[in-house]
Amino acid sequence: MFSTLMSRLGRRWLPLLCMALLIVGLPVGCGVLKYKERELLFRIEPGTASWYRGLPQDVQEFDIKPASFKGGQNLHAWWWPAARRDAPSILYLHGVRWNLTGQAFRIEQLRAMGYSVLAIDYRGFGQSKGDLPSEASVYEDARVAWERFTAMQPDANKRLIYGHSLGGAVAIDLAADLAAQAKKDHVAVPVRGLVIESTFTTLGDAVAQVADENLPVKSLPVRWLLSQKFDSIDKITDIDMPLLVVHGLADAFMPSRFSQQLFNAANEPKRLLLIPGGTHNNSMSLGGSQYRQAIEHLMKAKPAQVAAVNRSSPQT
Repeated sequence: MFSTLMSRLGRRWLPLLCMALLIVGLPVGCGVLKYKERELLFRIEPGTASWYRGLPQDVQEFDIKPASFKGGQNLHAWWWPAARRDAPSILYLHGVRWNLTGQAFRIEQLRAMGYSVLAIDYRGFGQSKGDLPSEASVYEDARVAWERFTAMQPDANKRLIYGHSLGGAVAIDLAADLAAQAKKDHVAVPVRGLVIESTFTTLGDAVAQVADENLPVKSLPVRWLLSQKFDSIDKITDIDMPLLVVHGLADAFMPSRFSQQLFNAANEPKRLLLIPGGTHNNSMSLGGSQYRQAIEHLMKAKPAQVAAVNRSSPQT
């Protein structure tokens, strides 16, 4: 989760890393520092989270191994079907540090709301084998997961994409990509809506705030030095689907103003749900019925219009 990165390592090392990137200009030095940037960003914890108590019997575990992956690489996934066979489904995309075992409490809450949930670990997390993650690789992993998700939930009107923290940036990228392809093919976007929680506008904005709070040199251009961008603010205008933005007002690690800015940039239909007292990780549980109703409202929102065929094209 992005919160731990900011509190334990990010507050000291990410700004210093940016300063080092500014000073070290040699290609080899930059390559090493960019690797360190990814290492500090994703901050992968091995093993299981201390609060994990195992999976219910009705959760299915499996690996996804697309032909595009290198030999030995895979995505480890959980599929937790809802009690109702015709229930809508959620593709769950998590943030940094913790693998699926650290996400189980949130996945359980979504399932308790009546949704089937497909959740994946990005390559390098948990039982998903692969290299150190990067912005490009987690985007690719989300697309691979989407392909499996569509097979498990064939009804486009019963599909939702959910992203928490940095996973919100991954979810926005996936949603924008799906919308762009739908527009190109002149069809409806193949998903009912998008839910993002406790996320940010760009990684540069998030790290710049940390730098401003912790570095004596306020003018350090950290956002220019990061190789990982996660530029959600520019992409969210293109998602072309109903949107729910959630943020806890007591989030000490990721200010709720980032979600407000994302909400302002997005097109209708959209809803902003700010949870009083909510922190980076507890807005879903604290929001309770209000959170559940917001997702239900999203499911009932009028979907984006099917892209019209260009009527100016010559008729045959």
